[in-house]
Amino acid sequence: MQRAVSVVACLGFRLQAFPPALCRPLSCAQEVLRRTPLYDFHLAHGGKMVAFAGWSLPVQYRDSHTDSHLHTRQHCSLFDVSHMLQTKILGSDRVKLMESLVVGDIAELRPNQDKLRELQNQGRDVGLEVLDNALLALQGPTAAQVLQAGVADDLRKLPFMTSAVMEVFGVSGCRVTRCGYTGEDGVEISVPVAGAVHLATALLKNPEVKLAGLAARDSLRLEAGLCLYGNDINEHTTPVEGSLSWTLGKRRRAAMDFPGAKVIVPQLKGKVQRRRVGLMCEGAPMRAHSPILNMEGIKIGTVTSGCPSPSLKKNVAMGYVPCEYSRPGTMLLVEVRRKQQMAVVSKMPFVPTNYYTLK
Repeated sequence: MQRAVSVVACLGFRLQAFPPALCRPLSCAQEVLRRTPLYDFHLAHGGKMVAFAGWSLPVQYRDSHTDSHLHTRQHCSLFDVSHMLQTKILGSDRVKLMESLVVGDIAELRPNQDKLRELQNQGRDVGLEVLDNALLALQGPTAAQVLQAGVADDLRKLPFMTSAVMEVFGVSGCRVTRCGYTGEDGVEISVPVAGAVHLATALLKNPEVKLAGLAARDSLRLEAGLCLYGNDINEHTTPVEGSLSWTLGKRRRAAMDFPGAKVIVPQLKGKVQRRRVGLMCEGAPMRAHSPILNMEGIKIGTVTSGCPSPSLKKNVAMGYVPCEYSRPGTMLLVEVRRKQQMAVVSKMPFVPTNYYTLK
């Protein structure tokens, strides 16, 4: 049997992640919005639905955004992320397809550690299957404890960025991946549509678990220094500029066989003009598109994401500045509501991550 590469969440792919600017109240939406299998479930639990990149998704529930955020940091929360594309890549040339799209070393991945047409036209054995599954993210320090009650597998043997297929609270055929978008320990569960509501209901029976929406997900990922595609990175951003050089495998660096290698390899040697940095400030919160200035008042960059941090009680943001301004501790100015205020370049993540690894 051919082994498939499952691109559910194992590699951190966010194939349908969109900026908050695309999120708006349902009353403003003109297009027909797609619904996840949990749409009615959200309404029944008080979900405040908004239009988000063509989908109707909960921005929050009865709890405030801040309460949901802090509950995730202290206990665990359940997110519906079924809007994200899930695929399975098949065939003996599946690795070649993946490595034509990303800079990572796919060939070195172990099982369960997770330009099609061109390769098929070349006679390559590769196929792409879109999975019609729901995707639930259980995130927070008690997530593994909650999930362990519903699975036979020992979750202590499932470290960060690995996955396994298992039955979860009576729903068979689930792929459980130890990953997430909050900086906390947790899992993303690819679940057959027919079992999605049953699984969500079973998880919510544990008092540790509360529902959380898009608002908390965005502030949690920003505290963890995680990028949102379309805001913080896009097709014009290199891994070096985005402070993501760790995604470049050693073998691929040497072979220079990854997309954009002629541009990226010189940048790895220090020839890069801008970098993504973290920023912290007090006063008014920094938001996407806010200008970043040097201390002489000259614009040098732009904020790509920003919000008040519920955990730190300070404003956090990320954006791009020339390399000479990227050192932590560098004082800068950010223009917010036409007023300039002090900001300091800060290390990311802003809040320490708590990913589960084997010791």
